[in-house]
Amino acid sequence: MAASDTLQVFTDGSFDVKSGSGRWAFIVLEDDRLVHSACGNGMGHSNNTFEIIAVLEALRWLEGFAEKRVTTLWTDSWHVVEGASHWRNIWRNNGWRRINPNIRARPRKIPDTVLWQEMDGFLNRNPNVIVKWCKGHSGIAGNEHADALARSR
Repeated sequence: MAASDTLQVFTDGSFDVKSGSGRWAFIVLEDDRLVHSACGNGMGHSNNTFEIIAVLEALRWLEGFAEKRVTTLWTDSWHVVEGASHWRNIWRNNGWRRINPNIRARPRKIPDTVLWQEMDGFLNRNPNVIVKWCKGHSGIAGNEHADALARSR
């Protein structure tokens, strides 16, 4: 899965609907050696919010400590992968709104717009970071480690 000169970052988020609180986590691997890990918590609206926050926290760390390093950022959130690789370009061009082909329909807000805008800025400044999908809960060590951190209380 990993090229030896590439950092591998695994991210994950978790969310408890009852309390409205969630957690995020990421780990950084180089040659299968743990370089850094971090996790945190907060209030939010959905699991998707904390999946995005996990990626943002990882991007902040990369920008501060591993700028210009070729990095594969793995997430088990297809929502984040699609948003990072496809939708953010469309949303940016549409003024960060969803545009409906029906000209009479109102443009709809994008959930977590501010977070997506922040991610867009990080990814534009750091073109060596590629966001990819990995299957969650499938025995991938980096994903399992990030998941455990995101679920720890």
